[in-house]
Parts: sequence; C-alpha cells; structure tokens
Amino acid sequence: MQRLKFILSLIVLTFYFVNVSGQYMPKNLPKYDHKQWHFGFTLGMNTMNFNLYPVDHMEYDTSVIIIQPSSSQGFNIGIVANKRLVRFLDLRFVPTLSFGQRDIQYIIKTSPTDEELFIKSVESTFLDFPITLKYKSKRFDNKLNNMRAYVLAGARYSLDLASQNKKKGTSDEVVIKLNPHDFMLTTGVGFDFYLPYFKFGIELQMAYGLVNVLNQEETIYTTNMEKLTSKMAWITFTFE
Repeated sequence: MQRLKFILSLIVLTFYFVNVSGQYMPKNLPKYDHKQWHFGFTLGMNTMNFNLYPVDHMEYDTSVIIIQPSSSQGFNIGIVANKRLVRFLDLRFVPTLSFGQRDIQYIIKTSPTDEELFIKSVESTFLDFPITLKYKSKRFDNKLNNMRAYVLAGARYSLDLASQNKKKGTSDEVVIKLNPHDFMLTTGVGFDFYLPYFKFGIELQMAYGLVNVLNQEETIYTTNMEKLTSKMAWITFTFE
C-alpha cells in the first residue's frame, strides 16, 4: 500500500510540474522527435502472477480443495533502443532484467474435519527481450506542450534465469518446477514529458503468456493443474 501511494504521489507531482512549467517555459527539445534513434534506460516495479487452468476432474488427490495463484511485487531495470519509423510510430527494443516471485496457495484436507493452507513460492529472474510498437499522439497544446500520450503493443521472449526446472527439493519438500522459456504478448499506455535536457516517461504495461510453463510431475501440487501461463503488470519510468 505504501509503495502504491508513493507511485501515485510521484505521478501527481510530475503532472503538476509539467503543468506549471508549461505556463512559463517554451517547448522543450523541439527537434527531439526528428532523430532516427534514441537511447536510454528504465527503472520499474512489477507484479507477477499465474493464470491457472485446472484439469476437468481432480484425478490425483481429492484432498486438494482449492488451488489459487497469488501475486507478488518485484522490480525491473532495462536499456532502451528506440527507432523512429514514421512521425507518430516508433519501434522499441528494451532488454530488461526482471526480479519477482509468484505464489500458489493450496487448501488441503488433512483429515476428515481439518483443512490446512500450504503456500508454494516460485522465484523468477527474467531476462526479457521485448519488441514493441509505440504509437504517439501529438504534443498537447497550450500549458501541456511538453507532454504527449502513447499506446504500446508487442511481444516478448523471456528466459527465466532462476528456473527451478532442474532443482530438487529436500526429502520433505516438493518444488514447483517451471520451464525457463516463455513467450508473451504485451500492451500498455504511457506519457512522455519533455524536460529541458532529457525525456522522462511513465508507462503502465500488461503481459499475457501464451505457453504452458508448468513442468508437470506426479505430485499433489501439480497433477490437478492442466497448465500455468504467466501474467504480469508493471509500471516503468523511462529516461531517454
């Protein structure tokens, strides 16, 4: 909650700064968008989760009552390479390193009258390779002449460097193993702010996995799942 309040406060302060500066300052970086290439870096915070698809019937163990994925927060850093295609359309390549964790909660009947909650955590370190199209509006007029909005759409290949596909748990521990390769579609929105010496951006993006990342094993934790796909959201601050 504190992190969300900080992000919202930062966005409000940024809009206020741009609005006030637009009353007294001329258009910043007027020739910026005529350049063919731009480079920069990104910093952001993410939320990772799963889309879970259960089997039609609980075949392995009917003591599993509920299986529910839950999200956790992480952070990401990246490098920006931006190619101008036409006036309002750019092609972006932003290799990113993303750190995060996803949990799967199980409610299991341990006796005829008792139930117990078990949580399996899956840590991930993704090396992301996204290719994105960025469609931009005109710069806003009047007070906001140093700001523009844009939308994003693209795809990304992700390699999980912390994949537990080959890891083994202890004798009393079962590890949820994931395949390291993932492919996702991405979409998002954002705002660019043209400051006197660089461009600052705020992006909100979502990603939806297309492949099953679950390494199926004959355990109570995985047999009742048909597949798992990735679902992610992140807010990113860009400096170009």
